[in-house]
This record gives sequence, structure tokens and C-alpha cells, in this order.
Amino acid sequence: MNFSTDIKFLKGVGSVRAEAFYKLSVGTVGALLRYYPRTYEDWSNACSIREAPLNETCCIKAIVCDTPSKIRIPGGKLIAKSTVTDGAALMNLTFFNNKYIGNMLKEGEEYYFFGKVTANRYGTREMISPVFQKTADSIGIKPVYPQSADLNSKFIGKCMKSVLESIDEIPDFLPQDIIDENSLCSLDFAIRNIHFPESYAALEKARNRLIFDELFILQLGLLSIKNINTKAVTSCVMEKDFSKEFISSLPFEMTNAQKKAVEEAICDVQKNEPMNRLLQGDVGSGKTAVAATLMYNAVKNGFQCAMMAPTEVLAEQHERTFKNFFKDTDINICLITGSTSAGEKRRIKQALSDGEYDIAIGTHALIQDDVEFQKLGLVITDEQHRFGVAQRASFASKGDNPHIFVMSATPIPRTLAMIMYGDLNVSILDELPPGRQEIDTFSVTTDYHERIYKYIKKHLDKGLQGYIVCPLVEEGENDLIPAQEYFEMLSQSVFSKYRLGLLHGRMKPKEKEEIMRRFASGEIQLLVSTVVIEVGVDVPNAAIMVIENAERFGLSQLHQLRGRIGRGSEKSTCILVSDAQNEEAVSRFKILCSTNDGFKIANADLEMRGPGDFFGTRQHGLPSLKVADIITDTEILMRSQNAAASVIKNDRDLSNPENRKLRKQVDSMFKNNYGT
Repeated sequence: MNFSTDIKFLKGVGSVRAEAFYKLSVGTVGALLRYYPRTYEDWSNACSIREAPLNETCCIKAIVCDTPSKIRIPGGKLIAKSTVTDGAALMNLTFFNNKYIGNMLKEGEEYYFFGKVTANRYGTREMISPVFQKTADSIGIKPVYPQSADLNSKFIGKCMKSVLESIDEIPDFLPQDIIDENSLCSLDFAIRNIHFPESYAALEKARNRLIFDELFILQLGLLSIKNINTKAVTSCVMEKDFSKEFISSLPFEMTNAQKKAVEEAICDVQKNEPMNRLLQGDVGSGKTAVAATLMYNAVKNGFQCAMMAPTEVLAEQHERTFKNFFKDTDINICLITGSTSAGEKRRIKQALSDGEYDIAIGTHALIQDDVEFQKLGLVITDEQHRFGVAQRASFASKGDNPHIFVMSATPIPRTLAMIMYGDLNVSILDELPPGRQEIDTFSVTTDYHERIYKYIKKHLDKGLQGYIVCPLVEEGENDLIPAQEYFEMLSQSVFSKYRLGLLHGRMKPKEKEEIMRRFASGEIQLLVSTVVIEVGVDVPNAAIMVIENAERFGLSQLHQLRGRIGRGSEKSTCILVSDAQNEEAVSRFKILCSTNDGFKIANADLEMRGPGDFFGTRQHGLPSLKVADIITDTEILMRSQNAAASVIKNDRDLSNPENRKLRKQVDSMFKNNYGT
């Protein structure tokens, strides 16, 4: 049987069941072998009825005392009851809507029963709808597969056994030296034991091999993509290093993390390959100062720079910041946004083309076809997650393979960053500048609203500003107050003497920009908003934030929202308002109230949500992982990364004959069809 054989030709499947398999993304025999169990039932270690742990799933070996008796209760539901014994105690069995149970369980015969054991009020042990099998049939550790309405786990297991019995040996694709160096079992052993484990030790060996394979192939693919990108040659080599000159002129001392990030980037731009680097740092970690240092270095080397921000407000803020950074230099800066008048745009574009401006800051307006640079050497994008790869490429095409530097205020655990940004080198700012104040965070119930309002007024009366954040209200949700209604209620009652503003997702972009401008200028004292508060907008005067229905926000989302305050010299406070008592919400609030460290919060969020959903990693176009877990499999991740780097070092694009099998696996994984 061939691994590429269509699943419909497998015995017992046919065209109808094949359609059900296709819906599970199982179209071939090879894809079926990669359809792993979601869990296992241990039928190998049966316990006695008396020793069976209550409210836990276990296996019990017992003899049927009587043929199940069936009764029909009001509503038409069929209930069947029977009693079994292991010779020392009795256990009651109950089955629902199984009209064939009388033929399946024979009085006097011995079976294995697998299910959750409970006890009735008399102390008699019970099992409801257990899975069972005759003791004459050896089972051991039984796989349980993800199933659908049309395909149950039992049938999938039957198909799997049929395929494995028809195959002599599954060929390996890993080089033998990598298998030996990492003490891995063969692929044949791994596939057979991931489905039908000989023992738990064999299952662990199989899992380790398949986890290694998945992470190894993933990283091979990402490294080969990076190498394709780095094959480009740039004429923007910046031979001289002016970074120390600029850093010494700053009115503050850079953190060691900032200095290291600058050194890493300077090392990149001195090569004839274009830099592709991500600067990742928490809110307030000093990314802008690092960007300014690189801009200064580029201009002093005779190149122009461009920086793109996701919104006009943020672009304008950057223009003010960089003009302040370079106020004692002869560096010229221009701003291009959608609001720039047509005449001014024409003048700026001509000046850029003539080389009169050293730095251009703007929004998407910067990547329009008619924007040309005389000698573009460095491209910076702020808030990396807001721009697609195509936009970055369009930006970069405006020069001769200029250096690319992308920044993100979204802290990502190092292990996830290794995977998410495998095509970029990563620099991390993991320390805050001296003097940066931590934000006090408190979690309270809605009973505290009156006290919260008084606390907000106290801040507003001192000339400070604040936010009240509301969750988006979906259709049919009656337990939440929409931001619009909340704003109107507060404006007409509690805060009628104050200047309030409203910001929500249904507003037009121009309206949002105008509201943020008015808030940034101090015209609005208190902003009632949904989560459309622009990431990165700096309002140093904002010192208090109240987040209503805080249980509706994710951990990292709450941290990002909190980062809008605490940007000035005033002590800042974030208040989480929620009546939720569920364990997950309480855990989130506890973490936020205990730390301001974005990387600790990101790690906690990753553990709570899992890698698949973390910051929408699926949206980054990465292949999904079937067995690997980057939280718990860090050690294997590091080993597989080293092995992948070693292979790529000797064969940058996996074109050598000995790596053809690896190339095939990479192609298969990145097409989301990881087959054997």
C-alpha cells in the first residue's frame, strides 16, 4: 500500500466515509498515519471494584451477573441495567438508549469495563455507559482518536490497524547521525507505538521522536526561508559605526538590553546582506531610542530612513519624538499621512526623491508607488503585528534591498518567538529604563463603582486624564452595557462636569483619529473606549484606567491595555472590575495584580491558552503542530533547532541529494499536509 493512496481505497472506507475523513483533513493513507490519538485508555492495569478510585476513569475486570434488563422511561428514553462482580464486590452498570446491549453482554462471561466509577447513596460502586470488551481479547493501552459525527474513534482505530498490518516498514527520512546524536527511535517504531503502544515507555519514546520531527522540520523550513531572504545582496552596507556617538549625546543612560539590541543591529547593517531583525520589548522598554540610534547611524553613513506606523496619531507622535532626538543635528525629517494635503505631498515626494529629507515618517501613504527615495538604506515598521509580509516587502522595494527593522510592543515568550519569527533575527528588550514607575493594579467587584468614580474624579481634578475600557458587546449579550450607553450615562450623571470622549470600533477611521488627537492634547479628560485604543499612542498625562467586565479580556490583552497609562511621572493605577468567580478569570487577575513584567505575563498567557491561540499565531501562516507543545517541549525544541541549524549550515536550501527527503517533509508541512 502506498502512502499517497487515497483513503477511499482503504478496506471498509468507501466514498461515503472517505468524505468524512476528508473533513478531518485525512485524504491519504499517509495522512491517516499522522492522525494521532488525542488520548489513551489504559486497559492494561485492571483494578478491583473495591479499590477503584471514585470519580476517576479506570478499568475493571468483572463477570456479568445478569443479562441487562431494559425499561423505557417517560420521554421514550431506553435505560438498561445490569450487575457485575469480581468475586469480592458488586458493581451496577447503567446504559442509555442501547437496544442491543442484551445481546452484547452475556450473563456469566467475563469482560473489561472502562469508565468513571461512582458510588450510590448505599456505597455500591456504579459505572454509567462504560466501554467494554471480552477479557479473551487482549487490549493493553487503547488509543482514543478525535472523532466526528460521521466517524467514531473505534472505526478510525480499526482503519489504522489495517494500514499498519499491511505495511512492512515505514521508511525513515531523518539522517542516521541526527537519530543517533539525539537518541531517537526509528520512525517505524514511533508511528506504530503512537497508535498502539506496547507500553507507556514505548509511547514516550514514540512521542519524543515525533515531537523532535515536528519541531525539526518546522525549523528547517523557517531557516531555509530565512536563507532565501538573506541570499539577497544589498548596496546599503554601513561600514562606519556612529551609534556610540549618538548614545553619548542622549540625556539618559541606555539599559544594557538597549545597548545589546543596538550592537546586534549594527553588526547586521555592516554586512552585504540586508538586515531582517525584530525588536521585541514591553511597553516603555525603550524601543524608540534604539530605532533613533539606528536612524542616526544610517544617515551618518549617507543613507535615508523610512518609518511606517499603523495610524496617523502614532506617526505624528513618532515625528515629534524623532525631531526631539535629532534637534541638535542637521537631520531633516518629513511626515506623510493620508491627511497630508495633495500639494504638500507633491513637495515632500520631490524632496525625498532629491535626497533633501533624511528620514520619512508616515502611514501606508509611504508605500504608494509614487513615493521614491534617493538612497533608502533603512526601513523600520512599528507594531510589527499590524503589518503583513507583503506590506513590508512593498516598503523594502523602494530601495536596493534596504535593511529591515521591525518593532513590536507585544511581548512573546522566547520559545514562541523562535518559531513565530523564524524568518527574522530577534532582539529582546527585557528590562525597563531606570525611573520607569510600575502601575498599581487592583481587582474589584462592581460593588466598588461609586468609590471608583470618586477615585477617577480625584485624578481628573488634579489635571490628569484617564480611560474607562468596555468590552465589545456581541449580538444577544444582555449582561453587558455597550460603550455608547455607558458613555451617555456617565456624561449625563457622574461625570457631567467633566470633558468625556467616546471611542469605539464602529467609528470611521477619521473620527477615531480625531478623538485620539483631542485626548492626546488634553481636550478630553476621560475617554470611554472599547479595545480600539491605539497601541503605542503616548499620553503621559493619562494616569488611571478602569477596565469593565475584565473577565472578557485575555491576559496579554489586559496587559496591553494597561500599558496605555504609566507613561508619565505620575503614579498610575489600573482597576479591573469584574464579578466573575471562575478559576481562569481569578487566575488572570491575580497574575496582573502581581507583576508588570510583560514577558512573565506572556508566558502565563501561553500556558493558559496554548500555543495555537497565542496572539493568533495561526494568522502568521505557520503550520499547526500536532504533537509538539512549545511550553513543555522546550528541551527538544532546543535540540531540534541545533540539528536544523547544522543541516542548513551545510545545505542552505536543502538542495543536496542527501537532503531530498527532508526537503519533501518541509514542503509537505508548509502546505499544511504533513504526510509520511
